[in-house]
Amino acid sequence: MDAQEAELEPKLVGDISGRFYVPAYQRGYRWGEAEVRKLLDDIWESSDKPYYLQPVVVKPHGDEWELVDGQQRLTTLFLIFQYMKSEGLQSAGAGYTLRYETRPDSAQYLEKLDPAFQERNIDFFHIYEAYRCISAWFDAHEHRRQFVANKFYGALFEHVRVIWYQAPDDLDASTLFTRLNVGRIPLTDAELVKALLLSRSRGRAGVTDRALETAAQWDTIERDLREPELWAFITGKASAEPTHISLLLDTIAGGPTGRERPLFHTFEVLRKRIDDDPQAVWNKVVDLHSLILGWYDSRDIYHKIGFLIAEGVATFSALIDRSDSKMKSMFEAELDGLIRSHLSLTTSGLRELTYQSLKTSRVLLLMNVETIRQRKQSSERYSFREHALGRWSLEHIHAQNAESLNRAEQWAEWLRLHRKAVAALNDVDIATQADLLARVDAVLASAAIKETDFRPLERELTHLLSSEGDPSDGDVDSIANLALLSSDDNSALNNSVFAVKRSVILERDRIGAYIPVCTRNVFLKYDSPAGEQQMHFWSADDRRYYLEAMSVVLHRYLFAGEESL
Repeated sequence: MDAQEAELEPKLVGDISGRFYVPAYQRGYRWGEAEVRKLLDDIWESSDKPYYLQPVVVKPHGDEWELVDGQQRLTTLFLIFQYMKSEGLQSAGAGYTLRYETRPDSAQYLEKLDPAFQERNIDFFHIYEAYRCISAWFDAHEHRRQFVANKFYGALFEHVRVIWYQAPDDLDASTLFTRLNVGRIPLTDAELVKALLLSRSRGRAGVTDRALETAAQWDTIERDLREPELWAFITGKASAEPTHISLLLDTIAGGPTGRERPLFHTFEVLRKRIDDDPQAVWNKVVDLHSLILGWYDSRDIYHKIGFLIAEGVATFSALIDRSDSKMKSMFEAELDGLIRSHLSLTTSGLRELTYQSLKTSRVLLLMNVETIRQRKQSSERYSFREHALGRWSLEHIHAQNAESLNRAEQWAEWLRLHRKAVAALNDVDIATQADLLARVDAVLASAAIKETDFRPLERELTHLLSSEGDPSDGDVDSIANLALLSSDDNSALNNSVFAVKRSVILERDRIGAYIPVCTRNVFLKYDSPAGEQQMHFWSADDRRYYLEAMSVVLHRYLFAGEESL
């Protein structure tokens, strides 16, 4: 092996051998009962299936291995072997030994766990406590203890593995230890695949050395996938993860997803393929990266895929399968079909949606997405990152009353918001306006607002800031009176009339806050004819125009005739 090269391979726990040296830059053994029991339970519950523990990272140190990372696991496994041997449950212990630089007699203590010496130092104390936990775990199986020990011992030799990572000779061990342990960032599937891929891509007889080229491409792909809007559109996630290229590697490896995916499944699957043909595996990664960039650059595909992923209708890997060997037009037609099936609405069904309908939020999201997508001369994109952050919720455009407010501070905030809206009116009787504002000011000036003072003003202000065509009790929850608004903790604002919400939305828009396009359009009366606009009320005509705009924008996704279920 090249002196600069890392060595990476799965290794059965039972096949680990040699002498391990734990250097002084590491803390001693510190696992408690929770960690020890979890290791025992995880191995026992693996049920004869391949099971991977976190990597063991080593460097040669004379005739020993310097244990850079993994001492807690290797020490606990050693104690398990030692318990089974000392109790006569198995004839042999671990195939390796351990010694701590800071505890010269640690190797001897691990061999003979004398309770009389457990108080000698903190390491011996934790080591003996772990041994007691192991003993209690086996004893809990009572008459089945021998059977359990046989199965457990067999598992360590047959399907329980560590990722054996021999670090490059030129890598400083203490620096690597800090990298792995500050914040407890474990080695990921992606890092293990990268190390193996680069080691197999180095030049050898008759093969071009592609390691540097692959490393540079890897960094470029990782950087591209870290662009927040691109990541959100293709994954539905707003937050960064340790590695983003893992999305491509996991897709190539296939297999279970989420919590069902075994630890290091991707590494285990790709390891065999990389050993056979590293360049073929890397070419697939490069192709997937190019495909994502192509989808991202196409405004039509970007918005359709972004919607489907945001709604949980499709996953990246499923879309890869659907796009395979298809022309762009055919793939887009499939996306349209998925959206249509997810919406599953006719035009009449659209008009009947309410606040309580499960489909209302998805319709309003699609309305925002499609409104932007259909602007062919625009470069604007819907922000799936903002959507993934969960800042938007279904809210009434015009709230008819503030009955849900029940605290004095909520009443005060509601009065302040509506006072500002009334003061801005220029088409009401001046004396009436002045009298109302004076009464509001008097209540706001009181030491503690009473509900008996608030409710009459609430009704009067709401009436003044409403038109006769405002939503009645029967249709206040209609989709024609709903939009995606900020999920504000300010309940006074959420229970406000149109004029108040309009003022707040426009102020947020002026300072550059992200406002969904259709929410902005609602409060600018974008869909209402210019000659019929008045900016203080959300009238019956405004609601009708809003519904008509929805029907037009979403037409391609609505079923004709009876609604499809």
